[in-house]
Amino acid sequence: MKALLSTAYWPNLHYFFYVLNAQTVTIEQFENYQKQSYRNRTRIFTANGPLDLSIPVTKRADKELTKDIKISYSENWQIRHWRAITSAYNNSPYFDFFEDDIRYFYTSKFESLLNYNTEQLKLVLKLLRHQKNIELTTCFEMPADPMYEDLRSSIHPKISFKKDGLVKERLEISYYQTFENKFDFCGNLSVLDLLFNKGLDTTGYLALK
Repeated sequence: MKALLSTAYWPNLHYFFYVLNAQTVTIEQFENYQKQSYRNRTRIFTANGPLDLSIPVTKRADKELTKDIKISYSENWQIRHWRAITSAYNNSPYFDFFEDDIRYFYTSKFESLLNYNTEQLKLVLKLLRHQKNIELTTCFEMPADPMYEDLRSSIHPKISFKKDGLVKERLEISYYQTFENKFDFCGNLSVLDLLFNKGLDTTGYLALK
């Protein structure tokens, strides 16, 4: 299986399932950028329930390629996001193990959203000791190879992962969450939720047997 994906900010488990299980992972950079998608949005689990975090971006035209999207620093979103992540996961079992690596993305400035997200993806794979090359598309095209899973549009906040039979049962399996005494299990969150709560067992939770 080969996975063709959009870029994503700390991608959710539906997305990361394919990253871990695909033989090759290719990120689309020549698509027209889509607002209100996971390209600049992630969802974490806080003491008040699920919380969406969005990266502000600078758009110069109605249609702009993802590779050209720049991150905006006109507001202190990095401070807000890191405070939210710290508040949500400071008491999780593995926060201390990964805190310094994750914090880097809130103390350093990246110009490109695509580069920012891609470096995050590479970091998570490194923390999980999982070797995988992340490639970028060289043009926009519809893959003719039947081995390709084209997921550029199907992993979206408005589309339920339950429609994807390959991952449905896997992502409905509950795992320990920091605020499980207050809320029912909340699935398909940012990979950070699984990483901070399961550590290296993140791979086992998502891997095909």
